[in-house]
Amino acid sequence: MSIEVEVALCLAPRQVLVWQQVLPAGACLHQAVAIATAQWQQHASSLPQEVVEATLAGPALAHWLWGVWGRIVPPEQVLVSGDRVEAYRPLLVDPKVARRERFARQGARGTGLFSKKRDNAKPGY
Repeated sequence: MSIEVEVALCLAPRQVLVWQQVLPAGACLHQAVAIATAQWQQHASSLPQEVVEATLAGPALAHWLWGVWGRIVPPEQVLVSGDRVEAYRPLLVDPKVARRERFARQGARGTGLFSKKRDNAKPGY
């Protein structure tokens, strides 16, 4: 008996690879990761070269965080048919730092609810 899971791998923004993978019944997440890594190597030839180089420059796929349906789970997690196995690539920039830098560039006047005021509007609207 076997189970069918969906594997989603996002190598770069808006570059998502999704495929169906058949595993033996009782397979764990770490087995799915090993097979998905091998599958990615087959798909790598059809991807743009800069995406492949960026992926290879970072940590290996096996060292990314992996989860099921948007939740990080331990590698020993037993998969069931219909699960969506997802790879979570590491963040390049901390979101808090990025927001601070964006605010420093834009300044206080270009942010907030009232950044774009209508002509002839009352103050505060």
